[in-house]
Amino acid sequence: MQGITFTLSGHERPLPVDLVPRVISASEWSAVEAGIIQRVRTLEMFLDDIYGKQRIIADKIVPRALVTSSEHYHRCAHGLQPPNGVRVHVAGIDLVRDGDGVFRVLEDNLRCPSGVSYVIENRRTLGHVVPELFGDYSVRSVQDYPEQLLAALVASAPKGVRYPTVAVLTPGVHNSAHFEHAFLARRMGVELVEGRDLFCKGNALYMRTTRSSEPVHVIYRRVDDDFIDPVHFLPDSVLGVPGLVNAARAGNVTIANAVGNGVADDKALYPYVPKMTEYYLNEAPILPNVTTYDLQNPDEMHHVLDSLDTMVIKPVAASGGYGIVIGPQATDAELAAAADAIRADPRGWIAQPVVGLSTCPTVLDDGSLAPRHVDLRPFAVNRGDGVWVLPGGLTRVALVEGRLVVNSSQGGGTKDTWVLTDEAADPEVAAASTFAAVALSEEVVAETEQIASEVPRQHGPEVLPDNRLRQQEEQQQQEQPSC
Repeated sequence: MQGITFTLSGHERPLPVDLVPRVISASEWSAVEAGIIQRVRTLEMFLDDIYGKQRIIADKIVPRALVTSSEHYHRCAHGLQPPNGVRVHVAGIDLVRDGDGVFRVLEDNLRCPSGVSYVIENRRTLGHVVPELFGDYSVRSVQDYPEQLLAALVASAPKGVRYPTVAVLTPGVHNSAHFEHAFLARRMGVELVEGRDLFCKGNALYMRTTRSSEPVHVIYRRVDDDFIDPVHFLPDSVLGVPGLVNAARAGNVTIANAVGNGVADDKALYPYVPKMTEYYLNEAPILPNVTTYDLQNPDEMHHVLDSLDTMVIKPVAASGGYGIVIGPQATDAELAAAADAIRADPRGWIAQPVVGLSTCPTVLDDGSLAPRHVDLRPFAVNRGDGVWVLPGGLTRVALVEGRLVVNSSQGGGTKDTWVLTDEAADPEVAAASTFAAVALSEEVVAETEQIASEVPRQHGPEVLPDNRLRQQEEQQQQEQPSC
């Protein structure tokens, strides 16, 4: 798998990929795709409103205090009008399928969603190991993503720029998603840069080159807001570019995704997204939320505290599966600590009933097949004139039996996700056929291991930064692989 690695518990490890794909029928995908497009449109309109006239607050649909108390609500984003009206250039919408077979939105990722490179590489791996399967089933391609992303970035360029320069801004080689940054830059044919490669002058952004410097018109940043510009955010950041936000406010550069997007994927605001859809689009949500309790509401908090052993408790500020308390699996001490934390800071937590995650057949170490819990992260690209959804997305799988947290940062793996184009095709038959082919297990696994050993890992140039630089590179939130 091209030697893809990421950081887990401070150590570099390969990202596990299961060789049995998750298969989704054409009709199922049609509904999911429509729901993702609707969700992105809703959240785009919410961001435009919240950093503008704030009609949704005036009309008492969303509480003002909930918005202004979000750590991702940034006043410097007020009045900042993107050239083509797009703030959410890329979205990763996490879905789960419940016990009734209904796809539900578990979480929105609108800042720096990661994991799309694994989607493309998983397909490449399966195509190498069991190429004959792709002749038996008509599976939608995932190879168009870099092209679609580049088109969206070019479309977002400042007005009057005919041939915009696009660059990918990475925190650095020690960031856990650096492989993806390099992968996307290479596939789009644009420069991969760090903050030290850029500078602002006269409210414009420039890139240092071996000759002199050249203007940059669109920056696809994979650096969190807190580190993006020390003028407006953390003054000791060494990852961002001083003056970048001012250059964007002046209309000379587009930051994708936009600064301040995190208020729309704040977990505390998540319960209000269905109301946002009805408010902005006058439509019922296609993809429902998971039932979520607002712990700032005294009645709902009391209900949750009385039922902690049946709930999933999530910290609003965390990502990557960190800090989650799963009631049925928690000890009495863990439940007591969660109750104390909720009472001390109701805004900092949300609670949800345990969702019976769907399972997919997964190959075990001994070559046998067993069900394991999965979720799905489809990726959407917003060009301004329409939203394109990558067919399938990233299926994450909990490799340990019974585990409900699927995040790679918590030891999970990934699967290729097949969206069938033939409505007559049976997803279960397709998955079973795949396993039959993969079941030549000794030969396949040996071949896969040989591929991994022969292909060098994807790294940038070796650098030895000071501790502050390395710590900041590793702190990016949604850059945890497939958070």
